[in-house]
Amino acid sequence: MTIRTRGPGIRTRVLLLTSLVLIIAGTTVSSLLLIRSHLRQQVRDNLNIDLRHAVESFQDQEAARLTALERENALMATLPSLKALMTTNDPRTISDDAVDFWKTSGNDLFALVDADEQVLAINARNIEDTTVLKQDLQRILSDPSKRYLLSGGYLFEYTVQPLYFGSRAHGTLLGFVVSGFAINHESLMRVGRGASAEAVFLSMGSVAVSTLSPSKEISAREKLAATKAELPAIFIVGQERFLTTSVDLTRWSSQPLRLVVMKSFDAADRAEHEINRLLLIVSMLALLAGSVLMLLLAGAVTGPLEQLASGVRAFGEGKVDHALPEHGPQEVRYLSQVIAQMRDENLKTNRALLESERLATIGRMASSISHDLRHYLAAVYANSEFLASPALPPSERSELFDEIRLAVNGTTDLLDSLLIFGRTGSALQRTPTSMTTLVERTVALVRTHPDAAGVTLFINKSEVDTSASVDTKQMERAIYNLLLNACQSARESADRREVRLSIHVENEFVVITISDSGQGVPESIRESLFDPFVSLGKQKGTGLGLTLAWSVAREHDGTVLLVSSTPGETIFRLTVKRRSPETKRNSDKRSSAVA
Repeated sequence: MTIRTRGPGIRTRVLLLTSLVLIIAGTTVSSLLLIRSHLRQQVRDNLNIDLRHAVESFQDQEAARLTALERENALMATLPSLKALMTTNDPRTISDDAVDFWKTSGNDLFALVDADEQVLAINARNIEDTTVLKQDLQRILSDPSKRYLLSGGYLFEYTVQPLYFGSRAHGTLLGFVVSGFAINHESLMRVGRGASAEAVFLSMGSVAVSTLSPSKEISAREKLAATKAELPAIFIVGQERFLTTSVDLTRWSSQPLRLVVMKSFDAADRAEHEINRLLLIVSMLALLAGSVLMLLLAGAVTGPLEQLASGVRAFGEGKVDHALPEHGPQEVRYLSQVIAQMRDENLKTNRALLESERLATIGRMASSISHDLRHYLAAVYANSEFLASPALPPSERSELFDEIRLAVNGTTDLLDSLLIFGRTGSALQRTPTSMTTLVERTVALVRTHPDAAGVTLFINKSEVDTSASVDTKQMERAIYNLLLNACQSARESADRREVRLSIHVENEFVVITISDSGQGVPESIRESLFDPFVSLGKQKGTGLGLTLAWSVAREHDGTVLLVSSTPGETIFRLTVKRRSPETKRNSDKRSSAVA
């Protein structure tokens, strides 16, 4: 039975290892994606909380500074010398003496305003020309809700304290004292450092004050200027991501003003990259350890399976001594025991079948040759009795002797065929022989046979060398049987009785083609034509002729084929390999030695 396969397939070891790698890779990628998503959401939530805390921290610190400023300003308003200065009502005097009070207060902004809310004196740190500052302050004094002053690129948070001559309830209003502190980069850095955030004050689309570096401030200016919502948003400044939120301070400022607080994702990104790196390292270690473990498991599981598969394959090829695995998983050991039992039972069955086939073959052989042997022996016996008669003329004695000779030769041919058929499969006695010469000798022998009487034999010889390494006796018998079979078939033809033989060379083979003009091979026996004891329905013959020719051709690495068979033409084709494998190896060795 032929087992059809669809290719080698995938080995179990490779399948297990690939599955493990895919599982670990899939688990790693899924874990990284889940952890990344969860980590980013957690980071964003934490940054949102930090942003709220940062805004509250800015506002709390600004409120604390403003409270302290109001307290200082209230103390300044109680100074008798300041009240005395304001009673002079001389703007020049007030402007000149206000410098001393400003220096005494230590504030970034100091101004004196009369009772009619006219700014009489103003001083500010780092500003020499206070004309514009005085105008901007004059413009917002009438609104007590304002506390941010933005002027000339400077941002101040200020407080206003009234000056009274006498008590607040019954005294006379002399004017107002204005004190403030500058909101600049340094002050924001102090506040931002405590809140772990960046802060930016925006006014009318430009950055008033920020804690950003100049390069980041330039990069963030357009994006921050477009920010209006107080909801958190993500911006990329340079190569760094920020989560931002803003607070509108316009109602407390002389101009539109917003505070933008920014928290960087940089630390979170570094943490995420570190976690990803650690996860990747752990995954690679897990993959390595899993691969080693899987290889060990594969060796323990697939090793016996492969040995079992090899044993089954060897058993299918007829090799019964291949070892089956005795270790491995329980299922493999069980299969090994079952296959060993099947193998033993199959061997016993095969021996029984061979024995029965041998006996059947002997029976068929005895049945097949008994008729011919009896015929030959009867002819010998009868003709011998006639020869014993003293009154028999010499001419008749000669005819009887010829018949006895033919019977003895037929018996000898029959025994030779049986002996050669019995020796097929044994070592051949190969010698280099000209197949053309062998064919001519065989044709001469066939022509002397009675079954060739009245049949014309034609030979078409090749001009090229047709030598081949063959067992001369066996090959001669094979060609003889084919020719004799063709002559017997041609004699049954009603008109022409011809047998044609041609010999030529094709590549490494000598090809002998034999055709006859007989009635052809019956359809019923074409499939079993080369089986033993199939005699084409003839009244005599053992049925070993074609079988012997087929066996001899196969042992010479060739074939015998029925090419075609129709009434009037039947063609057999015999091929023989010119050089046997042993001859070719010996020739190669001689060539190597000469070289």
